[in-house]
Amino acid sequence: MARIIAQHNPVAFKTQAIQVKASSEVLHYTPVGMPLNFASMQARREPVSVDDPEHFELTLANLGVSVALELNWRGRTFQLLIKEPDNGQLKLISGYVPAHELRVPLLTAMNEVAEELLLETESGWLQGCYQDTWLPTPYADTLPLDPRRHYRLTPQRGASRPVMCRELHLLERPRAYVHLPTNSLQLVYYLGLQLPDNLEHISGLHADERLDRASGQLITQLDYQNADLYLAEFSEQVPTGQLFQLIRGELIEQSGHDFTLSEAMAAQEGWVVRERQASWPDGLNNL
Repeated sequence: MARIIAQHNPVAFKTQAIQVKASSEVLHYTPVGMPLNFASMQARREPVSVDDPEHFELTLANLGVSVALELNWRGRTFQLLIKEPDNGQLKLISGYVPAHELRVPLLTAMNEVAEELLLETESGWLQGCYQDTWLPTPYADTLPLDPRRHYRLTPQRGASRPVMCRELHLLERPRAYVHLPTNSLQLVYYLGLQLPDNLEHISGLHADERLDRASGQLITQLDYQNADLYLAEFSEQVPTGQLFQLIRGELIEQSGHDFTLSEAMAAQEGWVVRERQASWPDGLNNL
């Protein structure tokens, strides 16, 4: 049975449109216009097109972030994926960037990890730490923390071409692409997940956020029967086609053939992604 662990008012979310100027060397973006609420942003997410995927100027509906999170555990390597609640698509941890973080989207990425990645031990839930900075604990009132242990996030690799917000280079050099079907700029951060030693009964779960139409609140739920956190295995940087869930310290194999992959794993041409999804497991090669 699903358990409610948080709720908040979606009206509080505000963002801005994003003006993008792309060249073969660098992508610049600038927040523009008045603040947009969630409904106004969604109304702008209509398909767009470009003639040249390396050189263009566009004003896009929003900025989004994703986190490609790599776990090395017991001598094996995995990419963490989240199942979309309403379809059979696996995606990266991701979210919309609010207006006050558009110039520092790495903060949004950290918040999304803290909100979406739930790691339970026999002693409580693991808090995260990134480069000696503690991640927030959005569910501390309902999910007690492990008092002795935590997980660490570390930078993995950066994109070869820089992304700049106005005159500032973005930290950790995320990969950037304009997703034409949703009229949005997307950033992908590549991070490593380090778990503490001697974890015997760890489980990986995902917090599912849904709009409750009766109350108008965004409800965050935890459901042990639908963990929705998956581990795609890699060997020597190549996907093996095997998919698992982590339950009480055991890897439980799942079938990946029932899933597609989100557009973050579709082929990228220049600064552009044209597709809405990618196939399993081939799309993992595009990370």
